[in-house]
Amino acid sequence: MFKIVIASKNEGKIREIKEILNLPHVKFLTYKDLNDWPEMRETGKSFAENAILKAKTLVDRFKMAALADDSGLEVDALGGAPGILSARYAGSRCSSEENNAKLLRELGDRPTPQRRAHFRCYAALATPEGKIFVTEGTCEGYIAFEPVGSGGFGYDPIFIPLGRDKTLAELSTQEKNEISHRGQAFTRMRQILEERMGKWL
Repeated sequence: MFKIVIASKNEGKIREIKEILNLPHVKFLTYKDLNDWPEMRETGKSFAENAILKAKTLVDRFKMAALADDSGLEVDALGGAPGILSARYAGSRCSSEENNAKLLRELGDRPTPQRRAHFRCYAALATPEGKIFVTEGTCEGYIAFEPVGSGGFGYDPIFIPLGRDKTLAELSTQEKNEISHRGQAFTRMRQILEERMGKWL
C-alpha cells in the first residue's frame, strides 16, 4: 500500500481530505503517526506557494510523498482580506470564533450585495523524486450577518455559497465536499494520484 503524509494538524481538514480523495490503495499518515513533526512555515506570498512549501517540508523530513493545501477566504469589500492570513486574521493564536467575529465587525451592516466573498484552495503533492503537482478550487458566495451552523470549521459558519440559503456549516459533509473550494482542489488532485498509482504501486 502506498503511503502519503498529510501536512496538517487541523482535524477537520484532515478528515475532509481523506473523504474527498477516498483512495483504497493509499494509506494516509498524519502528525499522529510520525515522530519529529516539523514546524510548518507559511512564508509564501500566495496560497500555492504555501501549499508547496508545506508539502516539500514533509518530503524532506520523511522521504515520502506529501500532500498539503493552503486555503483561505477573500472578501471583496475588504480588498481580498483576510486572504493568506485567514487562519490568523485575529492574531497568531486566535480561534476560529475570533476570526469570524473580527470579519463580521469589519463588514458591519453592509447589505448582502456588498458581502461577496470566495474561498480559495490550492492543493500540492510533492514526491521524493522532486515532482510537484498543484491543483486549485474556488467557491463563490456571501458573508452571512452572523454565524450559523455547527458543522465544518474555520469560516464555514459565516459563508453562504452562491445558490444556497445555508452556510457551509449547515450543509452535510457530502454537500460541502461537492461544492467547496477544498472539494474541488482535492477532486482534481485525486485524478492526478489515480493516474500515477500505476507508476508507484
